[in-house]
Amino acid sequence: MMSEPQPEYVWAHSEDKPKRGRVWLIVVLAVVAVAIAAVVFWLFLRPGAPLAQPTPTSSATPSSSPPATATAAPTPTATVSSSPEASPTPIDTPPPAPDPSIEAFRGQVGGWLDDALTGLDIVSDSSGQDALSVIDNLRGDAQRLAEASAPSSISADWRSGVSDYGDRLTDLRQAVSSGSGTSVEAARSAAQHLRDLVGI
Repeated sequence: MMSEPQPEYVWAHSEDKPKRGRVWLIVVLAVVAVAIAAVVFWLFLRPGAPLAQPTPTSSATPSSSPPATATAAPTPTATVSSSPEASPTPIDTPPPAPDPSIEAFRGQVGGWLDDALTGLDIVSDSSGQDALSVIDNLRGDAQRLAEASAPSSISADWRSGVSDYGDRLTDLRQAVSSGSGTSVEAARSAAQHLRDLVGI
């Protein structure tokens, strides 16, 4: 009687790969989770984080009412401090100019007074538009003489003398414009009076 062949047991090496891939995936996921937790802690839970700021604001809310009453009291003080601001306004005005000496004033106005006599000589020898243009120049010089600050010793006489000289020039211009004559003696006398005041 033949016996049936018995199957042979052959030890074959298993083709299953070790499960290292899953282990590395778990490790990587754990590291990522720890990193995310660290970032969340650093952004939101550390002291001084943006979420920690609302607590000071909530504590500032009850304390805001006492400062409001404190600011209400200084409000009159602010108006009191505004009154000293009004007092510095006169301080901003420039100090009065020092009183010039006669010599310094003579040097300032001497050229205009010399031109006055020269211009009047030209006017007496001319007529019409030529005379009018010279008179207008002399009136401009008279305005500069009026703006010059004279020494206090002659200030009143200087102002009245310059005013008289300007009036004589105005009269002379009207006379030349109307053709009634070119007498410059009144204007010359007024200019000479100014020269005498400053010692020319």
